[in-house]
Amino acid sequence: QVQLVESGGGLVQPGGSLRLSCAVSGSIFSINDMGWFRQAPGREREFVAAITWSAGSPYYADSVKGRFTISRDNAKNSVHLQMNSLKPEDTAVYYCAARDRRTNQYGYWGQGTQVSVSS
Repeated sequence: QVQLVESGGGLVQPGGSLRLSCAVSGSIFSINDMGWFRQAPGREREFVAAITWSAGSPYYADSVKGRFTISRDNAKNSVHLQMNSLKPEDTAVYYCAARDRRTNQYGYWGQGTQVSVSS
């Protein structure tokens, strides 16, 4: 099993920045990718960014390219999402997720952290 805990959310003005963190524990050896997803009120969950645990290769949703940066620190068992140039449409609950090598599915999820972008 893998346990994930997000932190770092909050209220920020448009154009501002936030850094989200995800603490990872449990069966870390089974992780293929770590991802960030978000869900805004009245909308379905959407993919934001992901990074491979071993090589650290990132990929992003088109909506956040050039603004968000995902990173991981294997030694500290953590994943981060640096969010710059935030827009009101970035407002959502952000979730950290882990994809299991054995199932190739994002089967582990954190509790979520609220990001609100408003003037």
